Amino acid sequence: MHYSGMFLAGGLALATLGTAPAAAAVLITVDKSAQLVTIQVDGATRWQWKVSTGRIGHDTPNGTYHALWLDADHHSKKYDDAPMPHAIFFTDLGHALHGTFATRQLGTPASHGCVRLEPANATQLFALVKQEGMRDTMIVITGDAREAIARAHRPAAPAATAAARPPAQTTHIPAATTARNSAKDDLSAPLRLYPAPVAQPTYRQAFAPLSVTPPVAPPSYPPFPRPGTVFGD
Repeated sequence: MHYSGMFLAGGLALATLGTAPAAAAVLITVDKSAQLVTIQVDGATRWQWKVSTGRIGHDTPNGTYHALWLDADHHSKKYDDAPMPHAIFFTDLGHALHGTFATRQLGTPASHGCVRLEPANATQLFALVKQEGMRDTMIVITGDAREAIARAHRPAAPAATAAARPPAQTTHIPAATTARNSAKDDLSAPLRLYPAPVAQPTYRQAFAPLSVTPPVAPPSYPPFPRPGTVFGD
């Protein structure tokens, strides 16, 4: 009885372990050509976000990796103590998926080799990997960042121009009186338009008429005195 009870308890324990839920398989696929990351859990797509992979000269290495270690508040020892929140490292050289504050650059290659995420997205992914386990997390890097750069510098296609429409015909009929030319005119003939009479402006005389001044007679002088005449002092 004692040994049979022990065997029964051991069997129950093994049965319990056998029915424990297995960890979900997490697949993180980074497409450098599209600058997108797709997260699948047990084969079903859960999220897809814009990322920034390594720029020219600092390319993110292609390949298949596993999550190596996690750090919720990491700072780069190589690049001026740059913040790398919720970092998921996948190479021994320090490549990681992590949050970034340069969110305007997401969708274009801009990093030194890491895969940058929106901070809120990095928080979600970090929690998922921590819950399911690094061992069950696979990270696949594919594509070519140069394709993303070429696409960003490709000129946009010109917008299709709408067919030119003829201008709307507008008829302006001035104030006028209409009348038939004569009784002999055909009633179907178009009417002749006579412009309305326009009042002529009246002008006020701006200046008074000029007055003619009669000529002034030259003054009369006494005859010049004869030589020898004495004038008073």
